[in-house]
Amino acid sequence: MAPSHVRRVAVIGGNRIPFARSGGPYANASNQDMFTAALNGLVARFGLSGRRLGEVAAGAVLKHSRDFNLARECVLGSELSAETPAYDVQQACGTGLQAIVQVANKIALGQLDAGIAGGVDTTSDAPLQVNDDLRRILIRLNGARTLGARLGLLAKLRPGHIVPEIPRNAEPRTGLSMGEHAAITAQRWGISREAQDELAAASHQKLAAAYDRGFFDDLVTSFQGLTRDQNLRPDSTADKLAKLKPAFGDTMTAGNSTPLSDGASAVLLSTEEWAASRRLPVLAYLTFTETAAVDYVQGEEGLLMAPAYAVPRMLSRAGLTLSDFDFYEIHEAFASQVLATLAAWEDADFAKDRLGLPEPLGPIDRRRLNVNGSSLAAGHPFAATGGRIVATLAKLLHERGSGRGLISICAAGGQGVTAILEK
Repeated sequence: MAPSHVRRVAVIGGNRIPFARSGGPYANASNQDMFTAALNGLVARFGLSGRRLGEVAAGAVLKHSRDFNLARECVLGSELSAETPAYDVQQACGTGLQAIVQVANKIALGQLDAGIAGGVDTTSDAPLQVNDDLRRILIRLNGARTLGARLGLLAKLRPGHIVPEIPRNAEPRTGLSMGEHAAITAQRWGISREAQDELAAASHQKLAAAYDRGFFDDLVTSFQGLTRDQNLRPDSTADKLAKLKPAFGDTMTAGNSTPLSDGASAVLLSTEEWAASRRLPVLAYLTFTETAAVDYVQGEEGLLMAPAYAVPRMLSRAGLTLSDFDFYEIHEAFASQVLATLAAWEDADFAKDRLGLPEPLGPIDRRRLNVNGSSLAAGHPFAATGGRIVATLAKLLHERGSGRGLISICAAGGQGVTAILEK
């Protein structure tokens, strides 16, 4: 029978491999290689070798056709029991967090007792497509029964058919890249270059300090010779970043925007009883989640502003205010996007006209924002970011002994995934 109540969902821990710059140390590593490595690190840390779990949910934004069953193949290549089912999830940059939500919901409803969720992405091994005309010819060629039919199809090939189609970092509905969209939002909200550079420099400095104090010792396992995130620049300062030329609009640079990255992360979730039976401490509990989307095509909203809508809806359901948190983990796709989201929450017109609220959500204590650094320093392998953030926040709450943390992740397609962790 189903449980008579919703069960608490415990975050037991996480593991990821260090994130690398595109074309760097992981240039020859596949999505399957990286997520299997992240899985095995988690399995080893929590003594799960040979054990059957309820399920593994994971995904990647950029996948080859051979990876149609990516999560399951990674399980089969891992130290987990081959009887552990797995499936793929994809919601752009929100993939990792959405996978965690999927597993958490099943735990809460009594459908399983423990599972793993996460994500992986590589832009070094991005899938290239053949020309559509060539693809059609090849499909027909595969089904041709006679030599004459095959030769007739081959005669239709043209030199232009061999030009591959490379994945574009652009929204299909607008043709604009994510950076170009973010630049429009930055201009609308009046986000200064100085504020962006300060946020970016702080991200590097805080991530470096967290590594130095050993915070990530039980959250990261080495891979391909890397022990720390390759993009990390401990000596980064706002003055140094100020020397970089704009890449998007007038204020956004390579220094205050996340680089293309490769990496993978995984998080172990369970019931309290499952954890207790294995003497595993609970780091935190996943208590609320919310997903939102905005019309960035026909509407007047920014591509990456959906979390600005998701968070107030989630707070309303939770009976909380924006100031009721000890930590704020806001994904740093771009420094400007973090600052625009914070500005929207403080804006009375946005609250009234867009959120239908009488008052703005208000400011946050910036000292509680991304206290161990975030994507600007670590990098952003799209589907791996959610797992990184959840594992980091859960450990922060565990170290503190109690508290509450807010997670906000913007995603392509005008979407946002948010969550609350509590201890």
